[in-house]
Amino acid sequence: MVLWGVFSPAAHAVEWQIAWSDEFTSNGLPNPAYWDYEEGFKRNHEKQYYTRERLENARVENGMLIIEARKEKYPNAHANPGPKNWSPDFASYTAASLITKGKVEMTYGRLEVRAELPQGAGTWPAIWMLGNSYGEGWPSCGEIDIMEFVGQKPRELSFNIHYYDAKEQEKHGSAQKVFTAPKPITGFHVYAIEWFPDRIDYYFDKKKVHAFYLDRAGKGNENPFRHPQYLLLNLALGGEWGKEIDDSKLPQQYKIDYVRIYRGKPKSGK
Repeated sequence: MVLWGVFSPAAHAVEWQIAWSDEFTSNGLPNPAYWDYEEGFKRNHEKQYYTRERLENARVENGMLIIEARKEKYPNAHANPGPKNWSPDFASYTAASLITKGKVEMTYGRLEVRAELPQGAGTWPAIWMLGNSYGEGWPSCGEIDIMEFVGQKPRELSFNIHYYDAKEQEKHGSAQKVFTAPKPITGFHVYAIEWFPDRIDYYFDKKKVHAFYLDRAGKGNENPFRHPQYLLLNLALGGEWGKEIDDSKLPQQYKIDYVRIYRGKPKSGK
């Protein structure tokens, strides 16, 4: 299911109408019609092993999705003796990474996630998107990081975007915005983007915190942000950005109240 989000490509003054959502109302594993899983050790030298369809790491409970990071010995189905330190026979940590690839994808519109972030050194939750051409290579597929947070910096949120530089092909382009809150970020908040054909606006609750203009990533159909992207919700531990893990704080839960995608139409009189 690919959702096209803006009825009028030129419209910025829009009324948002719900097009799809997951309100997490049924206890158990996440709805397989919407969610798939990454599995194993994936990226950034992170320490967690992402499991598939395991309630201990990903479940719907009491009206929300819970992604749980745990310290435990877990067999690595993809063990490979070699130089990569994330390919041992057993993992020391587990977590989950849920993806909507091939199930729910969008181009333009508003995406919002209401979530409570885990705390503690080493935690690294994220809400992000990848182009559905990811199999052809990164960052040419485009990556939209709606929210990244690391427990080492409890007052900071990071909003990033990755692409091939339009002016110098084959060069990794990126844009980053760091938002610093007046106090540690606890409790539930709404993380959102509003994606138009010319820009992506980022929101923390109702505050606009960043904007990225799409022409920086190329013109026309060569621009990855004019094509469908799918959603990822994951909780990582350690790695290049999460740093040292405070085992005494584990297990940690990343709680998601809902995920919603909206279409836009011009406001009356516009």
